[in-house]
Amino acid sequence: MLAWAMNGEDIPPPHGYPLRLIVPDWYGMTSVKWLDRITAVAEPFLGYQMMGTYRISTGPDDPGDPVELQWVRALMRPPGIPDFTTRARLVRPGAVTLAGRAWAGRRDIARVEVSADGGESWADAKLGARVSKYAWISWSFVWHAAPGRYGLVCRATDDAGDVQPLTQAWNNQGMANNMAQLIDVLVEPE
Repeated sequence: MLAWAMNGEDIPPPHGYPLRLIVPDWYGMTSVKWLDRITAVAEPFLGYQMMGTYRISTGPDDPGDPVELQWVRALMRPPGIPDFTTRARLVRPGAVTLAGRAWAGRRDIARVEVSADGGESWADAKLGARVSKYAWISWSFVWHAAPGRYGLVCRATDDAGDVQPLTQAWNNQGMANNMAQLIDVLVEPE
């Protein structure tokens, strides 16, 4: 897709003016900004980024695989307020609605799970309506917070059964990181 407008106005320069190529389901580096021409080629383009940068490899001598479709991922909007010195989130006891978004490239999200114990046990979140094939899907979960310290984690599973990992498989350049997000939360009595 080619985008030349955003919200009824010319696409702004930070988003790619005068023209941006949008490649749904692929990582952002594929959605090229600031286009002024397109050249069709008969063979795969073997430029520097395609051959040496945007690749999932295990070391400098491994050519690896190209970074293409997005891997399954969910993120959580951190609850409460941040504590400046510890970076933990401060939350009051009681019902706390946790919410976020999930996506999986061309695949659908089958489920999102939430853990309050750093990934030891899981509960299913409620998925929102799918707005578009290319849009993130919202999710929510009501957590009953009792005083204490918690490690909140969310993870998504796509319709092919791929589950977002709790630890990231290492690759030479850190490409396609989809490790589950861990949020340190302190629930304090009023």
